[in-house]
Order: sequence, then C-alpha cells, then structure tokens
Amino acid sequence: QDYYGKELQKSEDLKTNVCITSARPLPKAVRDALERVHEEVVARYYGCGLVIPECLSSCRILDLGSGSGRDCYLLSQLVGEQGHITGIDMTAGQVEVAKKHIAYHMDKFGYRKPNVEFFHGYMEKLGDAGLADESYDIVISNCVINLAPDKRAVLREAFRVLKPGGEMYFSDIYASQCLSESIRKHRVLWGECLAGALYWRDLYSIAEEVGFSPPCLVTASPITIGNKELESIIGDCRFVSATFRLFKVLGGSRAGPGQVIYNGGFVGHERELVFDANFTFKEGEVVDVDAEMAAILQSSRFAEEFLIQAGGANTAALQGCC
Repeated sequence: QDYYGKELQKSEDLKTNVCITSARPLPKAVRDALERVHEEVVARYYGCGLVIPECLSSCRILDLGSGSGRDCYLLSQLVGEQGHITGIDMTAGQVEVAKKHIAYHMDKFGYRKPNVEFFHGYMEKLGDAGLADESYDIVISNCVINLAPDKRAVLREAFRVLKPGGEMYFSDIYASQCLSESIRKHRVLWGECLAGALYWRDLYSIAEEVGFSPPCLVTASPITIGNKELESIIGDCRFVSATFRLFKVLGGSRAGPGQVIYNGGFVGHERELVFDANFTFKEGEVVDVDAEMAAILQSSRFAEEFLIQAGGANTAALQGCC
C-alpha cells in the first residue's frame, strides 16, 4: 500500500524494467480505446503484459488489483454499455484516482449510466466487498497476484465469483525456482513484483487444487531487471512475464477429445483466433483438440462460435501444456 500509494507517483518511478515488459501487439480497437483513457489514470498505471481477452461484448468483468483503473476503463469500452466492470484494489490512493474519473469516462464514451465501479479491498477476500458467487463472466488481473502473500486464496476467490464456464485471464511474474527467504523479505523487490513471484510450476498445482482447468499459456516474455544492485541480490534466478487463461469447467462438461471448427464470428479475429500458445483456430479449419480444450470451448462464452464434434485422429497425442 505504501509503495503503490505513496512512493510511486508515476510509472517512471519504478526501479526495474519488470512492469514495462511488453507482450504481443495490441489490436487497433484496443489502442483506440486506450487513447480515450484519462492521462492521470494512465500515468498511475503499473501493470505488465496483455490482459484483453476476446469476445467481451456485454460481459461482466472483475479486475483484481485494478490500481488507477486503466484496464477497467479500457474494458468498459469493449464490453459496451450493457456490460459491467468491477475493479478492486488494496491501495486507497489508487482507488481514489480511479473513482475520480468515472464521470469523465462515461461522458467520453457516451454512456447514460456508469458501467464501472471500484472497491477498496483485498483480492483474497472478495466477499468482504460484497462480490457474490458466480457473478462474473471473466476475472482479469494485471501483474498483481505476485503482490498477494496467499496466492491460493486469490485463485480460490476468483473461482468462486466466476460463473460456470467463466474465465480467469491474467498476466503475472513467475520465477524459475522457489525464492529464498531473504529475497522474499526484500521490500523493493516485493514492490517491483519480483520477491512475491510464484515458482511457475506451482501455478499448475494451485489451479488444479482450486478446481480450474489446466492453465493455458498465452504469451511469455523474459524479464530484464535493469538494476545492478537488485540483480546481485536475486542471483541466478530468472523471471518471466506470462499471460495465462484458466477456465471454470464443471465436472460434467469433460467428455473426451474432439474436433472443432471455428466459424470466424469474433470481431477482430474473423480469420483466425489465437487462443493460446498451443491452439490457433483458423476459420473453417478442422482442429484436433484434447479433452480439456474441448470442454473449455463447449462450456465457455466461446461455444457459439465453434462446431464441436467428438473423436479425432491425433487427439491422444496432444498435450494441454506448452
């Protein structure tokens, strides 16, 4: 709270390159939407990676660690006036910045009533903010789960508030090994998103324990720290900024491997849909998928744009993790 509320006043105050790691290029619609976000909101933004999934029209989205609200105001435009965005952040100063500009953005977007709201609270305790079970289509998070001491609680709460078939789409920092106690207690390294980074294999075990489908890796970028003093403390550990998608697939939805055909119905992704690092679906093309991917497509908001059939020639050899 102190680091993000007082010590950092703008993105240039960050002491490493971690939060400016770029992912894949932003689509034009997203770039245009970003230009309509208030400059103070953008200046107080400290996220990393890309957290804009596809097929957002009329969705209800929760942003964990929403900070100054940049991603919320971006998504507000993409879900449209019938959709809804909720942001929650533990830093009071950041929430104040976000709330201050609600009227400005609604006027800018031409909305008659606000489709965004912001809460001061903790992502490990969403119930304290009044967020109900199965109330969101998508949960996003942009480089903040590493700041939470209890990652299991964060994923457990995200799973709880997601509707069946809902998705958690989030970027974060991961470590190549379990971090030592001395690194984990380093104040600046924690604030810079490194000391709290999860050992990447632990994400898979925690996701399974909570009830999510196996994580789908979307993008990953090696991180350069750019600070000799902090690099010497970290030693030989390496970090990566990665975007994953997790789905709340209910038990009865899992049948078996299959073949799917994408009909090209998503705006901006008519010719092909790059779903993750393993699967790219081209319009009209038959793709063999494993049981997990078949269940995800069948039970999620993607179902209407796919023809899904049981069976398939090479499905037994497919792996769900890249």
